[in-house]
Amino acid sequence: MSGTLSSTINSRQLSIWDCLRMDSAEREEEAGVERLQRISEKKHTKRPEQDLLERIMAEANMTEAMKRVKQNKGAGGIDRMTVDELDSWMAEHRDRLRQRILDGKYRPKAVRRVDIPKDKGKTRQLGIPTVVDRVIQQSICQVLVPLYEGQFSERSYGFRPKRSAHMALENCLDYIREGYKWVVDMDLEKFFDTVNQSKVLQLLSNTIKDGRVISLIHKFMRAGIMQDGMFKSSDQGVPQGGPLSPLLGNIMLNECDKELERRGHRFVRYADDLVIFCKSKKAAERVLRTTSRFLEEKLFLKVNREKTQVTYIGKVDFLGYGFHADTQGEPQLRVSKRSFQKLKQKLKQLTGRSNGMSIAGRKSAINSVIRGWVNYFKLAKMKKKLGELDGWLRRRMRMVTWKRWKRIRTKFENLKKTALGAKQAWILANTRNKYWYVAGSPWMSIAIPKRYFELAGYLSLSDYYARVF
Repeated sequence: MSGTLSSTINSRQLSIWDCLRMDSAEREEEAGVERLQRISEKKHTKRPEQDLLERIMAEANMTEAMKRVKQNKGAGGIDRMTVDELDSWMAEHRDRLRQRILDGKYRPKAVRRVDIPKDKGKTRQLGIPTVVDRVIQQSICQVLVPLYEGQFSERSYGFRPKRSAHMALENCLDYIREGYKWVVDMDLEKFFDTVNQSKVLQLLSNTIKDGRVISLIHKFMRAGIMQDGMFKSSDQGVPQGGPLSPLLGNIMLNECDKELERRGHRFVRYADDLVIFCKSKKAAERVLRTTSRFLEEKLFLKVNREKTQVTYIGKVDFLGYGFHADTQGEPQLRVSKRSFQKLKQKLKQLTGRSNGMSIAGRKSAINSVIRGWVNYFKLAKMKKKLGELDGWLRRRMRMVTWKRWKRIRTKFENLKKTALGAKQAWILANTRNKYWYVAGSPWMSIAIPKRYFELAGYLSLSDYYARVF
């Protein structure tokens, strides 16, 4: 679909929300944002608080932004420039780039749309900015984050310095210990794709007094999307994938945080994942109604009615964890069933018989997954479950090894070097049973024991967990 047809793809932002119950004051607020956008494009006389763009474009700040972008690596945008090419490009174009931004003439490129698989065949749409645009966005974030950190709630943990998912989960446990065991599990439908841009700009203008910065951010939001060679306008939402998106999301949802705090509610938010803790089901149902109304009527967001629920704490799945009580009634964290399933699916992909990976590459990938997964889920007690997964993973690896040996002679030569002995090695080498069956036989466990994988450098889920728990 071409750019000329973009008006048929998306309506203007304000008309989408005309159908909402907006009072006259809210309509005037929207109009005021549009006036701000027009004014911010014009030449202005700077006051001391209006030098924010110069701070963003300062050499030291830009250099730090380049460093961060290169560390994060990531795919290229629509121009296919890689992070490895960034230094040479900046050496030639940096001064001109800076001046164009200061003059208000810079136009970000459209983001490259990438679909990331989710559960049940669904996808999450990411918008990958060009490497240069990522540097500019990162430069903006480095200056704006300190301005907003003091405004953000103590109960917000996502994409903030010195805060983590683990801290959010510990906060949840504190509320449960206090007796707040009924939960409003809020789900915002396609949050980043449906964010009201005018509302974001209005919130930005409350803190940012340099209109050029607001204008530059607006240009990033309106840069458009390129997918399969077709351009699509971006009149609403903030594409996920760039450094700015998490900050803008937090600025928007901080309004919800402040409202919940004003009402005295216990809650924890990590990006757009929000759980509110109550002492009774009736109270939770009331909180669900009032919070949904605020999100939809004041922030113009859409609550997913199918997924949003009031439930007892034992049925909550938050940040990949669940909650349960131990034998003494003390609340504990557990790994959710879905998180175990995702791990198993990932390891299954890495141990596929025909995925074309080298031995070294497969080992490196498996170890990386194990380290990352265990370090994230180490707050939960799961020794027994990890032992079961280790046994399954070793069987998968024996299956890969069996397939790699291929011919009977190769199988025999390798097996007779093990504890099996020549006679049993010859019998096993000649079996016609399928790969998975052979991998699970007691003879293969003797031939390729757990010690074999340890010496080869493969990590064990349970052993690594014992080291970090």
